[in-house]
Amino acid sequence: MQELAPYNVVWASQSKHAGGSMPVGGHDIGLNLWVENGELLFYIDRSGSFDENNQMLKLGRVRLRLDPNPFQEGAIFRQELKLVEGYAELTGTTPDGLVAIVSLWVEVFRPVIHLEVDSNRPLHAELQYENWRTTERDVPPDRRMASLSTVGYPGTVTTKPDHVQFVGNDLVFYHRNRSDALIFDKVVAEQGLEAYKDQLWNPQVNLTFGGLMRGQGMQAVGTEEGCYIQTAHTSWKLASEQPNEHHHAALYLHSAQAETVEAWQEQLDELIRDAEHDVDSARTSSREWWQQFWQRSSITIDPDKRLADRKPWQVGRNYALFRYMLGCNAYGEYPTKFNGGLFTVDPCYVLEEQGWETETPDFRRWGGGSFTAQNQRLVYWPLLKSGDFDLMRPQFDFYKRALSNAELRTNVYWGHAGCSFTEQLESFGLPNGWTWGWPGSPDKVHCRTPFLDSTEQISPWIKYHYVNQLEFSYMIMKYHGYSGSDIYAYMPLIESSIRFFDEHYQYMYKLEALHKLDENGKLVLFPSTACETYKLALNPADLVAALDATIRAILDLPEPYLTADKKTYYRELLNRIPPLSFREKDGQQTIAPAEHWTGIINVEIPQLYPVFPYEQYGIGRPDLQVAVDTWHFGTDIPEQKDHISWHQDSIFCARLGLTDEAAEITVRKLADGTCRFPAFWGPGHDWLPDHNWGGSGMIGLQEMLLQTNGDVIYLLPAWPRDWDVAFKLHAPQNTVVAGRVENGRLVQLSITPEQRRADVINLWERGAQA
Repeated sequence: MQELAPYNVVWASQSKHAGGSMPVGGHDIGLNLWVENGELLFYIDRSGSFDENNQMLKLGRVRLRLDPNPFQEGAIFRQELKLVEGYAELTGTTPDGLVAIVSLWVEVFRPVIHLEVDSNRPLHAELQYENWRTTERDVPPDRRMASLSTVGYPGTVTTKPDHVQFVGNDLVFYHRNRSDALIFDKVVAEQGLEAYKDQLWNPQVNLTFGGLMRGQGMQAVGTEEGCYIQTAHTSWKLASEQPNEHHHAALYLHSAQAETVEAWQEQLDELIRDAEHDVDSARTSSREWWQQFWQRSSITIDPDKRLADRKPWQVGRNYALFRYMLGCNAYGEYPTKFNGGLFTVDPCYVLEEQGWETETPDFRRWGGGSFTAQNQRLVYWPLLKSGDFDLMRPQFDFYKRALSNAELRTNVYWGHAGCSFTEQLESFGLPNGWTWGWPGSPDKVHCRTPFLDSTEQISPWIKYHYVNQLEFSYMIMKYHGYSGSDIYAYMPLIESSIRFFDEHYQYMYKLEALHKLDENGKLVLFPSTACETYKLALNPADLVAALDATIRAILDLPEPYLTADKKTYYRELLNRIPPLSFREKDGQQTIAPAEHWTGIINVEIPQLYPVFPYEQYGIGRPDLQVAVDTWHFGTDIPEQKDHISWHQDSIFCARLGLTDEAAEITVRKLADGTCRFPAFWGPGHDWLPDHNWGGSGMIGLQEMLLQTNGDVIYLLPAWPRDWDVAFKLHAPQNTVVAGRVENGRLVQLSITPEQRRADVINLWERGAQA
């Protein structure tokens, strides 16, 4: 197993504020932990905690006070994230000999948080649950990014209050969505689907999320008003009945679409009965899960050289820290959000502008229940080579649950089959209101008028942007190829995603040309867009590559995934896909972003999507130099190349065998972020901690070590010879590749299963790219 102790984050001083917090988590729960002015605090976030406006609400903040205080001024302080066992431990030692250890951990197999205190002297403990959503709060128009659909909405947007109360010596807290205030209803009406509302899946109605806080030997002692930064809150306090050398408190969390609050409470009570007398075995099973998690895969760089050149070592350490953060949502109903995941904090510690001190910890850019596919995909691609297959299902299930909604809107708008998942959509599978456009909106760029196409989003960045339903379909089939897992339940999604493009572009072309296909019998992919960058594009490179790769992947599936009739259809469809376009740049042939386009409004590089993720070009594939020249010469504006946030430059360079460039970009990509916790990158283009920043960094590093082409496994395709590394990564056919590089030589290699060794090519031994 990877030696993780050097990667543990250890702090010898307390934090100034929440911006200096440390992530702790498990199951589908994320905690931001810090000690400030002698008091321990943590935020609680949970996957899928979406309110009426589809904001992702924190479940509150918890504060622990101890008396006598082991974290008092002058005490020796230590806070450590113990990666191998997945929990945080804090130690305080006072000058007079008081020693206390506080452990904070989350059960992996149940949504339960544990806080434990052990000391060498009896301590009095006071636990506070703090909530800032105690009254209705109108959200100003310029602060609605946390609820993306409501950006530009001409009416009032209100965050509804939570319910918090003592029940005996327990504290119960929850948010229940009001059925008369759902953004679902507003979006359905906005998009002309009210007549079909009863047929649409609605995950917002009756959604209730929250939990119960209970302390062993603690009693309710009242409430008090407070303020953190400039956000007012109410505190509900539990206090120990007497000083003790051991204290234990737990927060039991539950989310459900319950018909009544009483039904939700009964389900919560059942969880508590199962968990309350099972703490020791839950601790053991949770720590064993984390140990097994780390045994799956690892990348450890320059462990003996970090004092001489810390940067490569930081790359390996931060890769592990970010992977830990992804592991905290292993059992989430919803995928890990690209824009902060489970670990966002008060926005005044993210944004440099003044005026954010009064904004609540619930704020994040780009929405809570809104999902942006181009960004989400980067969080999930690295889980193939890390072998974290169980972490991928929440992302796949997100689309599978909403499939019927996406198919219904396709049929209503255009009268043909297939699903149409837009680039930015709500958790229920419809485009979010902002990008669709609200009538009467003060946002004139996104204001829908009677003269605009009533079947399309109006946001210029993502209009006609449907390609990523193909990418996730391709990812699901790659998941099958790597893990061997059954994907039969996802086949309707995959087939519907492909069929949409076939039927939609035949439909669109016939409207203009009376024919369904061009004179060569090819689909005319117009109007479309090459990523968000090249607008009104004809046959964009990312879409052409996606269709080609996805159809070839579905044809490669074994029985019983496809019938003979379906295979015939996909072979015929493959012949209808138009070819990629090329252009000459600086005297070199390069892949063109599209056959034609009218303007550039963003900074993506769709002309390299045939390299990643779609694998038409790369090491071991034809015409590699064309793709290399596309990287060097084939962009149009300098801003298309960068390392921050979702930029994929390190991935492209690794896939092309450009070792020096891949290493240089990766060092910048996975360097320490600006926060106290090294892997809290951002805000970049999105938010902090920026998870598609970390995900794209993970992918690039993996691709430097290992790439595949069919059955062939390429080792060290873009690895610097002066970086020592020990690695364990996954490849297709349930293959595990583990090796060690020292002083520019591969000194150790194991392949499981052994018969796959014949498929491995060490490119360092070849002396050149295959």
